[in-house]
Amino acid sequence: MSNCGICWQRWLSAGLAVACQWVGSSVAAAQATAQLELPRLALSAGIHQIEVQLALTAEQREVGLMYRREMPQHEGMLFVFDQPATQCFWMKNTTLPLTAAFVADDGGIINLADMKPLTTQSHCSAKPVRYVLEMNQGWFAKKGIKAGFKLGGRPFEKAP
Repeated sequence: MSNCGICWQRWLSAGLAVACQWVGSSVAAAQATAQLELPRLALSAGIHQIEVQLALTAEQREVGLMYRREMPQHEGMLFVFDQPATQCFWMKNTTLPLTAAFVADDGGIINLADMKPLTTQSHCSAKPVRYVLEMNQGWFAKKGIKAGFKLGGRPFEKAP
């Protein structure tokens, strides 16, 4: 192969690599932007107020907090499932260290799991739950919130 052919291959490879990076970062940016438009809801944890984004659809739950660089301390994401089941979460493409609270229908926290960023280690609910609340890691511990604590807010209120 001539030197021109080798140069062409290198140029093409470099161009493809840049294009792949651009597409990948565009997808991540689009997903992160879509997350910012999720519905919001106020929850309470005793005297503490939490503003959560709601992940209601399968797609929203799949993306979750991926690609986020930061999250205010009083904010989180509430994953809402159609029916109680054993829910398992991992942190692939999630750069924030988070704690997942696996929450029963009545707002009672079943168990908590600290999750390391960018891992595929599974963290599961100890019992079937419909809700999972993700907060910045350490938030629950700083507030003294443990398994058995009850969260308040519209999702946990019984209909009359």
